[in-house]
Amino acid sequence: MVSPEEKGRAVADGSTTIALSLSELREVTRYAVVCARPALAIFERERPDDRRARDAVDAAQAFADGAERTKALRDSAWAAWRAAQEARDAGRDAASDAARAAVGAAGAAFLHPLAKASQVKHILGSAAHAARAFELTAGGDPATGADHIAQTRTLARPVVVDVLRRYPLAPPGGGRVGELIRLLDASLR
Repeated sequence: MVSPEEKGRAVADGSTTIALSLSELREVTRYAVVCARPALAIFERERPDDRRARDAVDAAQAFADGAERTKALRDSAWAAWRAAQEARDAGRDAASDAARAAVGAAGAAFLHPLAKASQVKHILGSAAHAARAFELTAGGDPATGADHIAQTRTLARPVVVDVLRRYPLAPPGGGRVGELIRLLDASLR
């Protein structure tokens, strides 16, 4: 059992678990939603009849606002993932990353209390994929992605920063999205 003082902090004895409260998960998810929502316009412009990305963001918002973390939320994330794959396969890379931002928003609700660098993607992935979507829309201009990351940095409330700091630094790799995750990670720590 974790004492109230330790609740929400990484265990200092080298344990591989991190205490996370439900309210913290909701706040991380709220941040992921705020980061992903602007990119929905990119997805919907390319795929106007496909609601899967929006449905995932809406389901994540409902969780952030107090709804239960349900199979329907997880299913909406998988549906948005399929939408991202289909957009990618159709050569719509910006739309694919926008849908992956939606996946990240819904997936944030399932942040694992494991002290693993890979979990940082659950916290920052929606911001990074949205930034990449905007970057691709601007012809691949890396300044556009960096600007979006700078904007999303200002949206991170102290709870989100506190949760992020309990995890190891973002992992290497992941192409341009991985670079954007590490850029945001470094700016928030």
